[in-house]
Parts: sequence; structure tokens; C-alpha cells
Amino acid sequence: MRVELLYWDGCPSVTEARELLADVLAARGIIEPIVEREIATHDDAVAARFPGSPTIRIDGVDIDQAGADTRYAITCRIYRLPDGRMSPVPSRQQLEEALR
Repeated sequence: MRVELLYWDGCPSVTEARELLADVLAARGIIEPIVEREIATHDDAVAARFPGSPTIRIDGVDIDQAGADTRYAITCRIYRLPDGRMSPVPSRQQLEEALR
């Protein structure tokens, strides 16, 4: 399993996303390392199909397919939570479902 965290350096939510992801992986007994990748330029964002920071992918698949195909840019990402609220990081439930 490959677990990736893509981000841009100015993202205020990357630390929270990193900690949540590590916590969910540990709770599930998954010891795979988190591969972090900084997206530094617009060209990098387009090449990586990066819809904003933080972006989490499991085996190359974005955990939030609804938000994965938006405009690629160096920007903050917004996740629609299962209850309809918006958040700068995915929910624990979204991460757990992506790991199934």
C-alpha cells in the first residue's frame, strides 16, 4: 500500500491532516510510511493532478474523488464531510473508508 500526502508549503492544514492520517493508520495497524510530496509550482500542481492542500492518496487514488478533479492549483483544499459540512481536512470516516 502506498500512502501519499501532497501539500504546498503555505498550507495551514497540512499538520492536522498529517496527524489525523498517522493516527488512522496506527489505529488500523498499518505501518506503511506516509510519502510526503511538496507541490511548489503551478506546473507541479498540474503534473501531479493536485486539487489543493492537503491531498491524500491511497495507492494513487484520491480519498475524496468528488474533490479530486477540480482545478489544479497551489491552493487550500476543501473537503465535503459526510454530514455535509466543509472542512480543510478530511474526516476520520473518509480516511477509514479509503483504507478499506
